Amino acid sequence: MKRAIFPGVFDPFTIGHESIVKRGLEIFDEVIVSLGTNSAKNTLFSLQKRMEMVNKVFEGYPNVKVMSYNGLTIEFAKSVGAGFILRGLRTSADFEYERAIAQVNKKMSSIDTVFLLTAPEHTPVNSTIVREILKHNGDVSMFIPASLKIKEFL
Repeated sequence: MKRAIFPGVFDPFTIGHESIVKRGLEIFDEVIVSLGTNSAKNTLFSLQKRMEMVNKVFEGYPNVKVMSYNGLTIEFAKSVGAGFILRGLRTSADFEYERAIAQVNKKMSSIDTVFLLTAPEHTPVNSTIVREILKHNGDVSMFIPASLKIKEFL
């Protein structure tokens, strides 16, 4: 079985994230959406709420799992038997950042990183912008999966 993890903070989970997971399912038998902790980020949503969001988006997708982890992503990938890390790239800046991490991960393990370019219409969408809109009571419905009623999670 080809298993990949799709790691991130996902605060909140956006249409760009959803697209990467669905496209990843065309390549992998199973994708584990892996919610990690990042001490440098102050999240708007609790880990439990973020996991509930992702589970809601992928109801009816038995080949998508949602898990949380602490520590190094590469160690989590090994612990769940994932042979791949799935990542989305929006910009060249994303590529430079992700390339360095992917190369270190590969040096530390046999796990490869697979990059998918974000769909053009999702390129400007990121969780930071969505959080800022939410903090100011703006409408984020065009930036999050249709199945999410984001106000239920606030």
